[in-house]
Amino acid sequence: MSVSLFQRILGADFFHLAPAVKALHIEQGDFTYTGRVNVERGTGVLSRLCGAFARLAPDMQDAPMTVRFTTRRDKEVWRRDFNGAPLVSTLKLKEGMLFERMGMISFRFYLYRVGKELHWVGRSARVFGVLPLPKSWLEHVRCTESEQDERYHFCVDAQLPIVGRLVRYEGWLERA
Repeated sequence: MSVSLFQRILGADFFHLAPAVKALHIEQGDFTYTGRVNVERGTGVLSRLCGAFARLAPDMQDAPMTVRFTTRRDKEVWRRDFNGAPLVSTLKLKEGMLFERMGMISFRFYLYRVGKELHWVGRSARVFGVLPLPKSWLEHVRCTESEQDERYHFCVDAQLPIVGRLVRYEGWLERA
């Protein structure tokens, strides 16, 4: 079996992650995780416009969530379904960082381990692949992956200067 995308990015740190986090990121092929999610969207006009542009899920509490993964050595496709609201992204390794494309927006994330948790922090972003966003805008675009109650747990929080919170979604997943 080949080395997974996240193993290649994290190197030896990968093996120190919580078991549920490792399990999700080591599997290859086509597989599905299901769980529950809370989504909180920003309330300001700019936040709502940016959220609509990015096709972010609407506000919801304790809603069903499904993620269908297609993973290969060089890329992964995550097809998220937030209770009927889809969000698809493609992930690759570029210049030592995780590259994620979601529709018209692409991000580069620096990944690092703290204890048994995996942390993502935004380092750069582009709209339409060419229009860069200021790096200072990404200081509060973060993700934390951990294990709670023997399940994979995630918390994504994206806030921008002037705009405020775009979205915060948090929940858990387990292998279907």
